Amino acid sequence: MNETISVVIPSLNRAEVLPRALHSVLRQTRLPDQVIVVDDGSTDGTSDLVAREFPTVTVLLQENRGVSSARNLGVASSTCKWIAFLDSDDEWLPEKLQIQLNELTRNDGYRVCHCDELWIRRGVRVNPMKKHRKKGGWIFRDCLPLCVVSPSAVILERALLESIGGFDESLPACEDYDLWLRIAAFHPVLFVDMPLLVKYGGHDDQLSARYWGMDRFRIRALENIIEAGRLNPDDYQAACRMLVRKARIFYNGARKRNRVEDVRRYEAICARYSCE
Repeated sequence: MNETISVVIPSLNRAEVLPRALHSVLRQTRLPDQVIVVDDGSTDGTSDLVAREFPTVTVLLQENRGVSSARNLGVASSTCKWIAFLDSDDEWLPEKLQIQLNELTRNDGYRVCHCDELWIRRGVRVNPMKKHRKKGGWIFRDCLPLCVVSPSAVILERALLESIGGFDESLPACEDYDLWLRIAAFHPVLFVDMPLLVKYGGHDDQLSARYWGMDRFRIRALENIIEAGRLNPDDYQAACRMLVRKARIFYNGARKRNRVEDVRRYEAICARYSCE
């Protein structure tokens, strides 16, 4: 497949694990054409480490603006048709790029592809729950409860990413959930039913550990895609039902804690988007 591919790796103070991610990229059976590390304001010598130990890798520096901003900067600086994301604490298996690009060649018309993954939590292999099961095709409704596409598992067209506006930099978390909703609503997703990456979890600097109530950000993402007014009627109804379900949980919690402003906000969401 005579296609070009850029790898974008955002990183913040992960000099200890970033080499593992980079080695997994540079050991691919199909090497990428461009590798970009975006240093999102690290204070642990990340940029110096990459320049010293990985001289073929491009390093971009920015003040700390978050992972969405870092990924968007990497995409804007890329030059290839395809973009592959890799989180700095994850690791690709050696044939990931080759297998996914081959599948995209065999399945003409797809603009985004993801794969299955292995999970390691605090050094121990764990099995994902049923709700995390990966799928392909028109998966918009499967994406509504929670994020079922990992950035590290994806290859997608740069033109597609640019056309939908990239990652939402106003979301401090669940930015990937928001992106896949906007993609999956209008594009089928190719799925490679093979674990081609290792995801490492359980560390303190993960966004899920940093922010409480992650569904707060999913609610915002659901509001945004509903209000954009482009969903087909069935997807619109499904998105509204999921939004109300999530908002009711926060409404009940806010009532118990006497958070008046939150009660009003989530009550208004439930009233506006209720399909009953």
